Amino acid sequence: MANIRLTKPTMAVLETLLSATDDAPAWGLSICRDADLGPGTVYPILDRLSERGWVTSYEESGPHPGRPARRFYELTGTGREQATQALEARKARRFGLGLAGGAA
Repeated sequence: MANIRLTKPTMAVLETLLSATDDAPAWGLSICRDADLGPGTVYPILDRLSERGWVTSYEESGPHPGRPARRFYELTGTGREQATQALEARKARRFGLGLAGGAA
């Protein structure tokens, strides 16, 4: 599996995918909204994550009158593990540099 550049936008997408639940799955434009990124940024990230086996997707199966079916995205087991490690490493780096917030 090739490495993924863990840019700030990629990390935002991963955080959004990690926070998705069965009751509130992540779908294309909800990821854009939650990550505060445009679709021109989010969809290429999702494609790269999918190519590397971090993310799978499936089309909405229930009724969706008046709009196209949504495509839902979820982390694979490997993707969840790698995303969690990447976010923890980033948090450790930020904390080590005194960037975690709080009183100065």
